Amino acid sequence: MTPLETSADRGSTDAPLIEQTIGDFFDAMVERVPDNEALVSRHQQLRYTYRELQREANRLASALLASGIAPGDRVGIWSHNNAQWLLTQIATAKAGIVLVNINPAYRVAELEYALNKVGCKALITMTAFKTSDYLDMVRSLAPEIAASTPGSLQAAKLPSLRTVVHLGDEDVPGMLRFADLMSRGDPDDAALARIAPSLKNTDPINIQFTSGTTGFPKGATLTHRNVLNNGFFIGEAMRLSADDRLCIPVPLYHCFGMVLGNLACLTHGATIVYPNDGFEPLSVLETVQEERCTGLHGVPTMFIAELDHPRFAEFDLSTLRTGIMAGSPCPIEVMKRVVSDMHMSEVTIAYGMTETSPVSCQSTTDTPLEKRVSTVGKVQPHLEVKIADPDSGKPLPVGSVGELCTRGYSVMHGYWGDPEKTAEAIDGEGWMHTGDLAVMDAEGYVNIAGRIKDMVIRGGENIYPREIEEFLYRHPAVQDVQVVGVPDRKYGEELCAWIIRRPGADATEDDIRAFCQGQIAHYKIPRHIRFVDSFPMTVTGKVQKFKMRELMKDELKVDEDKTA
Repeated sequence: MTPLETSADRGSTDAPLIEQTIGDFFDAMVERVPDNEALVSRHQQLRYTYRELQREANRLASALLASGIAPGDRVGIWSHNNAQWLLTQIATAKAGIVLVNINPAYRVAELEYALNKVGCKALITMTAFKTSDYLDMVRSLAPEIAASTPGSLQAAKLPSLRTVVHLGDEDVPGMLRFADLMSRGDPDDAALARIAPSLKNTDPINIQFTSGTTGFPKGATLTHRNVLNNGFFIGEAMRLSADDRLCIPVPLYHCFGMVLGNLACLTHGATIVYPNDGFEPLSVLETVQEERCTGLHGVPTMFIAELDHPRFAEFDLSTLRTGIMAGSPCPIEVMKRVVSDMHMSEVTIAYGMTETSPVSCQSTTDTPLEKRVSTVGKVQPHLEVKIADPDSGKPLPVGSVGELCTRGYSVMHGYWGDPEKTAEAIDGEGWMHTGDLAVMDAEGYVNIAGRIKDMVIRGGENIYPREIEEFLYRHPAVQDVQVVGVPDRKYGEELCAWIIRRPGADATEDDIRAFCQGQIAHYKIPRHIRFVDSFPMTVTGKVQKFKMRELMKDELKVDEDKTA
């Protein structure tokens, strides 16, 4: 391979893009591996072969059509991980219905916004989770539901919503049980056969709300072509086959679960394994052992929780081979422990964003370990990436820090009902601007330096928090660390490190600073160090650095007031 001179690279085109719809591709896979186990949902004690999954998905697609939901209509799903989520994902695609992923952490105002933004005609919801009562939240928005029948709801606050389906066993006035909805369907419904030829792989099939830090979430709209191809090439990078069993503790409402998990498996005839409805490290370790999983997905915090679980050593994880660590920057030291202690010698790193379906860069099982633990791999097949000057958009020389941009089949259809925001994100040449800072080497390997807005400028020096985090992970007392910039009167900004200590460790602020002395430049040593039990997180495991900054601003303002 000729070394790159500029930070721009194209993925392989050896394997052709899939130009089928999700339904057509899935049906063809069922014919190839009808008796292979398709799904194991351990917390529900449910198992489906590929043929059984096909019949139940067809039954649900038929039921949705029989309930007055037509191709192009939007159906929301507000639930943690379960078999019904997967059935809904496949069924909506087969019927040409747009699946709307709704974050289980949403509360009343956010639910109202999401349902109305895209005009959901139906909502499938779980009943409760921990302290959250989902049916009460629905009723608070639509009190009219108690006096209505399913399909006839007319709620002042939710003008598009007609039907609410719940995943419980009890009868709820005005709502339909999922089991009763399924009873309306026919797995051999001729209507599905009539609809299939009319569907195009460029049709929108999924809407996911981006977890913006300011303003309202935007509905990234994805097509069959977007997510089906991305799932396939993700699985190819992992060398998935029909013999693999992938443990998926990451949430399905996020691309990590439904694309890197579900679709990566379904495009390779592999087995999907859900250990629980929400993440719980012990159930993951038990599931990997009992189901003899060969792959495991997770964000870094999940892997840290598994590795540091008091009972970790009790479990036989020797069947593990591969998986993906993604969702936020992957600490090198954690990657090394995953490879050595969890037997995941072929673990891969993936990088992307919801708007790109999501993966644009990924390491493979063949990527040298040094590159696998220190980069996010290379550009995926049929895609382009460049590290661009944020002002001019032109590719920078190799080794320069700039904005990562990507182009190709994976770029979203657009933000639902928001052409202005779409135009801000995707330029006239089709490049999706990620807002992430990255570096590309001469071989095409990409390293994420952080978010453009996270870069810290201290006295004119550009500092990338990721670099400081990677260094601090080497300290034996540091279990997890996040670094942010906070306002400073003298230098403009100073570094602040939030550290979660390992159990039993008693490192002090002075210990951390002494560890840094002589190892990193003085201006990179955090001025503020706080020991914490946890970080503010989204439910997908992404650290909310903006909240850390806000909390530190308030704290430091108090300190300034005391010394004034």
